[in-house]
Amino acid sequence: MRKLHAKDLSDLYGAPVPASLSKVADHLTPLYRAWIEGSRFCILSTVGAEGVRGTPRGDDGPVVRVHDSKTLLMPDWKGNNRIDALRDIVDDGRVALLFMVPGSKTTVRVNGKAWLTDDEPLRQSFARKGILPASVLVIELHEVFTQCAKALMRSGLWARDDKDTVPTVGQIMAEMTDGEYGGPDYDRDYEKNAIPRMW
Repeated sequence: MRKLHAKDLSDLYGAPVPASLSKVADHLTPLYRAWIEGSRFCILSTVGAEGVRGTPRGDDGPVVRVHDSKTLLMPDWKGNNRIDALRDIVDDGRVALLFMVPGSKTTVRVNGKAWLTDDEPLRQSFARKGILPASVLVIELHEVFTQCAKALMRSGLWARDDKDTVPTVGQIMAEMTDGEYGGPDYDRDYEKNAIPRMW
């Protein structure tokens, strides 16, 4: 296979479509703010010494809080304690977020820099069921823009239910641990066990 270089890309694709550039803002406009505040789910991408990562983030309300037109706040609820993305943020800080809303074929992207705080009053402001986030991501927005809908249109993401065509987490864990973890019991009981520990 031939490896492409920067000039090859220009030759293959040509100039950007003008609308793809005119929709970029360096702050949250009222409509971008409304869209992000309506999103309960995003993919957080980070950069670190070991490479890049993408992690899902979700909540039962807005996945981030708008602090001002240049700043987003994201509570970090305890999970499996791998904290790979958090280590990346401490080491590098560059982040990208891809916000999604079920039923909408639009996605909204944010690029910027992030840092972490364990500020007690801020953590208290996110309290849920008496539980505080372990830390809060402070995301300094550099640019925000919509992504065209073609990827979601091609995939039919919101119109499909393909879960029975892929292995379950229990099956994958059993494969990776020679049966020590995972299996049918894990899949059957996961949500029941996870719900009390979600916040």
